[in-house]
Amino acid sequence: MSNPKVKIKNTKNLSNDWYKLDKVTFDFQTKDGNWQEQIRESYDRGDGACILLYNSKEKKVVLTKQFRLPSYLNGNDDGMMIEVCAGLLDEQDPITCIKNEAEEETGYKIAEPKQVFVLYSTPGAVTEKIHYFITEYSNDMKISDGGGLEEETEEIEVLEIDFSKAIEMVATGEICDAKTVVLLQYAQVNKLL
Repeated sequence: MSNPKVKIKNTKNLSNDWYKLDKVTFDFQTKDGNWQEQIRESYDRGDGACILLYNSKEKKVVLTKQFRLPSYLNGNDDGMMIEVCAGLLDEQDPITCIKNEAEEETGYKIAEPKQVFVLYSTPGAVTEKIHYFITEYSNDMKISDGGGLEEETEEIEVLEIDFSKAIEMVATGEICDAKTVVLLQYAQVNKLL
């Protein structure tokens, strides 16, 4: 951390249960040169990776559907979210992580994912950076049913959807997960399908 306009004064851990939540007190120098004390909470859940599996020949994408408690608590009637495959790095490098997640969640064994972005998800409250990947898939890469890991209490439905339908689902709000919208729009803008 090398911003001379920020001086961290105190960090108090509020929770270290599922992930880490800290309350940080710091001085911030405003553009007029004055210093002001600010207090913010910062949630650290680790960095992650996500991937859009697409088949340019068949014009299809592979997505997942699973229950997400925070969305349920914030107005998502059934808590189910349609998303690209994703997971936390958990001390793995991003490529190893996303290869493992793709196999566990979707059942596809991928070889060479291409990284297209590294983005902060919610920089006002969460430290997480997500590594965004894309890769082509074909039916011969399917080695299992996927569905996630039972020991991680995952119950994931694998969806193979026409790309045009997925774009329509973004427009109607049926797909409302940010990382999924970003990667579907990336595919659309770059005419991958």
